[in-house]
Amino acid sequence: MASLRRGRHQSGPRNAGVVLLHGIAGRSLMLRPLEKRLQRAGFATLNLDYESRKKPLEQLAEDIHPAIADFAASVDGPVHFVTHSMGGLLARVTIARHRPRQLGRVVMLGTPNGGSEIADRLQNVGLYRTYFGPAGLQLVTTKHVTLASLPPADYEIGVIAGSRFLDPIAGLFLLPWPNDGRVSVESCKLAEMTDHTVIKASHMGLLVHPASFRQTIAFLRDGQFGPARPLLRGVIAEIGRRAAS
Repeated sequence: MASLRRGRHQSGPRNAGVVLLHGIAGRSLMLRPLEKRLQRAGFATLNLDYESRKKPLEQLAEDIHPAIADFAASVDGPVHFVTHSMGGLLARVTIARHRPRQLGRVVMLGTPNGGSEIADRLQNVGLYRTYFGPAGLQLVTTKHVTLASLPPADYEIGVIAGSRFLDPIAGLFLLPWPNDGRVSVESCKLAEMTDHTVIKASHMGLLVHPASFRQTIAFLRDGQFGPARPLLRGVIAEIGRRAAS
């Protein structure tokens, strides 16, 4: 397991912890803005790097288990998961195989729970198979046996989907609308999810959007997402209406 790299581990308060898992071809650094917000909110964090392009989900779950077990032993309260993209699938596999005794809640940002239509189209392309590896072949909409065999989740899951895209080809022609340029809003949904919200952000934009920070913390604390905040234009209009009345 020398290949597993631990991101910044902030011990913080011992009453609640959050494991952060990036997506395929990602790095823990991508989750640092969200991690910092979680730390400010009082959560201890474990932000892991793992070999997302080299191993299938079931092997990745075994790789990250020891680090998560050590982290769970260091906190007295619940251990939550906050994940991006494929990291949400990895969390589901990990929990099914090595469920923390004090499992808390799970937040998934842009996770293709229903699979990715892009993976469907590219799964037989050599460059895709070489770059994304065995886990990339598990992202198709026809569920791989590893995911199909998972038991129904009996823990609280909050799903955050994005509805803005930067890649017009994927966003307009390859994916059902609305989508975040990589995953459709519909594919993010999970039958057992506790709550669901949509943010006007792209797939990677979900990691830095203020609404993602706010809603992630809300779900970890309360088990539900907060109401969407009105756009600044709407706030200004409302202030104008009240001033005129």
